Amino acid sequence: MPSLCRDCLHRDDGAGLRCPACGSRRVVAHAALFALSVAHVDCDAFYASVEKRDRPELLTRPVIVGGGRRGVVAACCYIARTRGVRSAMPMFKALSACPDAVVIKPDMTKYVTEGRRIRAMMEALTPLVQPLSIDEAVLDLSGTQALHGAPPAVVLARFAAAVEREVGVTVSIGLAANRLMAKLAAERDKPRGFAVIGADEAAGWLAPQPVSLLPGVGPALAKRLQAAGFSTLGQLGALDARAAAARFGEDGPALAARARGEDTRRVDPDRETKSVSAETTFESDIAAPAELEAVLWRLCEKLSARLRDKALAAAGVTLKLKTAGFATRTRAARLAQPTRLPDGLFDAARPLLAREADGTAFRLIGIGAQPLAAAQDADRGDLADPEAPRRAARWAAVESLRAKFGEGAVVRGRGLRKGPRG
Repeated sequence: MPSLCRDCLHRDDGAGLRCPACGSRRVVAHAALFALSVAHVDCDAFYASVEKRDRPELLTRPVIVGGGRRGVVAACCYIARTRGVRSAMPMFKALSACPDAVVIKPDMTKYVTEGRRIRAMMEALTPLVQPLSIDEAVLDLSGTQALHGAPPAVVLARFAAAVEREVGVTVSIGLAANRLMAKLAAERDKPRGFAVIGADEAAGWLAPQPVSLLPGVGPALAKRLQAAGFSTLGQLGALDARAAAARFGEDGPALAARARGEDTRRVDPDRETKSVSAETTFESDIAAPAELEAVLWRLCEKLSARLRDKALAAAGVTLKLKTAGFATRTRAARLAQPTRLPDGLFDAARPLLAREADGTAFRLIGIGAQPLAAAQDADRGDLADPEAPRRAARWAAVESLRAKFGEGAVVRGRGLRKGPRG
């Protein structure tokens, strides 16, 4: 059986537990190892790994990246995970499970920078790289063997070693015949993993797995499937297209096909971003309109920066609020002209907030840009708003000063913090 040492890259036809060349146990063996070309790459506990890289004294400590006690866990290291901490867990629950954890406030600028470094390394392997998040992407290395002088499995092992050496974090890789199975493979062997699932074994491997394993099957859908008698993917995959449609509607046939490991999606490097957003959870509930507006302004500035980084603009805004009782409210408005300026975003969102800030206490507020527009179409000005280009120029000057002297170099009065809560 074809095998590959992930440390010295020795290739063999045997499947021993140790590499015959260097003695490493990091050997991956699979009949289709050198024939598969679709890979899912996922950085291991990315935010926490970057922080541990920069603070080596935390290497053996449980680390949580997130906000205050009212916030949620943005990321956690594997040590913290062994204590029961999970991403998106409320911070108070995480600290209850792991009271000795080191909590670090997220540094998104640093994470984006490192994520871009890794993305550039992926794009050196193949032009078919589809980003899925700041630290995750799917790649298609079909036809690259002549370019790299090696099959995709070897190229990916080289890449993983280079990321570890040059960036200082680790990645897990799933190699398969399609995107769905590559993602599931990447989750099999974390951290620092390299798992392979061949096309001819996909359905059999999936069959005994719970329906909740399938990406896109959340708790509500899993409960619905189980109530209908489908607790495993094998049971779901046994449905033909007609039976699946009769039971689960127009999405049924695709759901049953995915349960068999079938996926016809291509790796699309030009996949359109649907929305860009920013939100925050308060340390304590806020009801005062002025305080909510101050936080909204700061989020509009953050959203503006994210739109700039993605070369996008907002053609509409969506306001998100979560009450003290965890009820979510969303309100949306279209813009007369696309913008990426915080003033324009704030002016559109402020009336939406005013209608909701009626004394209700909120624990979260967020602002999103949707639908999106191209950056070159934003803030161009017209007869109704001839000052737009000047506002854009002023904001560009603010961004330049902040880039040179720090975020606190220029602060608008409406964004000043009134206390420790926002």
